[in-house]
Amino acid sequence: MRQGKVFNNQIYVGLITQLDDGSFKFEYDDVYFTSENYSAISLTLPKNTRVYFSPVLFPFFFNMLSEGRNKLAQSRILKIDENDHFTFLIKTASTESIGAIRVEEV
Repeated sequence: MRQGKVFNNQIYVGLITQLDDGSFKFEYDDVYFTSENYSAISLTLPKNTRVYFSPVLFPFFFNMLSEGRNKLAQSRILKIDENDHFTFLIKTASTESIGAIRVEEV
């Protein structure tokens, strides 16, 4: 099981986990989930449910990853298999992502 802490503009949102069977779980933190001041991080991960499961990496997180030559360069430099999307996420989305959301390896 591998995990990443998800942040929205430096505010802790919750955990994304790759489970032992290769599937994924995203879970909003209690404080973030219950606060009316914080919005959902994605339209596909609304705050009407606290925990989400998916057989593949959630599209919202997948779309944070580099593509093309940037992905190939990151793969070589960081020694990550090109098809290991979760490792790409937890190794690059803390510093190399665009937007308010970032993911830090646990």
